[in-house]
Amino acid sequence: MTTPHDELRLLPWSGPDGKPCFLSADDNTGYLARLADNTEAMQLGLGSELLDDALAVLSDAHADADEIRLLAADLTGALRDAVRVATSRGHRLATPTPSTR
Repeated sequence: MTTPHDELRLLPWSGPDGKPCFLSADDNTGYLARLADNTEAMQLGLGSELLDDALAVLSDAHADADEIRLLAADLTGALRDAVRVATSRGHRLATPTPSTR
């Protein structure tokens, strides 16, 4: 039996081979769903903190190339996580059904 795409939740982590992981569940209160919710919240929180750090580094006229390169790598990871969270949440939004008049 296959699960329709809109019943799959994209999880906020990848498998060992880098491929996306999905959760198929009717109950959003299970252990893995709660773990995913907490992981998403942590990822978004860390991204917000990193944004504050980025503003400080970029406003420092004496920041060296290594520091800016590290910042770019960290921002790339945070953006990847934020896009994954947004994609997952977007897929879980209720799709409106067209009304017939």
